[in-house]
Amino acid sequence: MTTTVHGTEYESIAVDRDGPIAIVTLNRPEQMNAWDWRMHRELRHAYARLDADDEIRAIVLTGAGRAFCAGAALAPKGETFDGSRDPSAWDAKYPAPVYDAPELLTPVIAAINGAAVGAGATMTVSCDIRIAASDAKIGFVFNRRGVIPDADLLWSLPRMIGYARAMDLLLTGRIITGEEAAEIGLVSRAVPRDQVLEVARSMARDIADNVAPVSAAITKQLGRQYLVETDRRRALERERVLFRWAGQQPDAREGVEAFLEKRPARWKLSKNTDLPAELDFHR
Repeated sequence: MTTTVHGTEYESIAVDRDGPIAIVTLNRPEQMNAWDWRMHRELRHAYARLDADDEIRAIVLTGAGRAFCAGAALAPKGETFDGSRDPSAWDAKYPAPVYDAPELLTPVIAAINGAAVGAGATMTVSCDIRIAASDAKIGFVFNRRGVIPDADLLWSLPRMIGYARAMDLLLTGRIITGEEAAEIGLVSRAVPRDQVLEVARSMARDIADNVAPVSAAITKQLGRQYLVETDRRRALERERVLFRWAGQQPDAREGVEAFLEKRPARWKLSKNTDLPAELDFHR
């Protein structure tokens, strides 16, 4: 089964558009949406295409069928993790630019509709907001497969939920439910399985309808940059500079006037062409 975005056909994912919201679905339900290099490249390629579209204000990532992503597609004879499977085979079919979720200017919401294990759990961590089914099984099982957590997990997860909780999950590789994930702050909310996608879409719609796209892009990227900023005074000064810049833009006036006039805002700035130089944004 293929889906087409801007003339590009994808086989491991499906991409649907609902006005200003894009729904990206990991689309290998018969294999519980197992991750492989093709899916990796297709997802990053689709992310880049959607991010370049100013009409797309939010992206929702979910899985087809009963799983979000049950981990890497396991290969025989130790080939799963040994590097022998060459990802460059997909470079020509899905050429650059390709971006991961943290690199986007568009907010990405993970709708964890079922099992998110190994690479599947890692994919959700790269998103900005996570909504999980209460009974979803989530686990960073790398140590139980004889490898180690990868894809930035050892850096990012302790900063997200604290060192002790991160080590609890990473060292043991144990499986937790979506409900426990919400309790420890790994996900924003746990809801019944049949409500996950709708809750994520509702959140995406709220962002699309009410949030200035440049404000969202700056907030997302500055928040990411501040994960590695150790100088609080420097961080505060950059925030002040960017707040001052934003306050002088037409969207600041529009936001206030729309609120006072009790009408939807009509944002003027483009997330792709109107970012301030002060953001120092590099991909």
